[in-house]
Amino acid sequence: MFRTVFAVGAMAIVGILAMKLMFGIFGALVGLFVVLLFWALKIAFIGLIIYLIIRVLSPNTAQKIKDNVSGA
Repeated sequence: MFRTVFAVGAMAIVGILAMKLMFGIFGALVGLFVVLLFWALKIAFIGLIIYLIIRVLSPNTAQKIKDNVSGA
């Protein structure tokens, strides 16, 4: 009986340690993904602002940029 109780306790401790390790690594990956996502959003927003300024000041240049990006 004591061997069964000890085995269940040992498996519980191993499981808790494995989950802590897994979620620790997973949490770091999620954090890295969020940081990269925000950087990408900032860069896209700055690009959008620059494109809108070019579109207002020089519509022909904006059309050339749009054609080059779309591949047409």
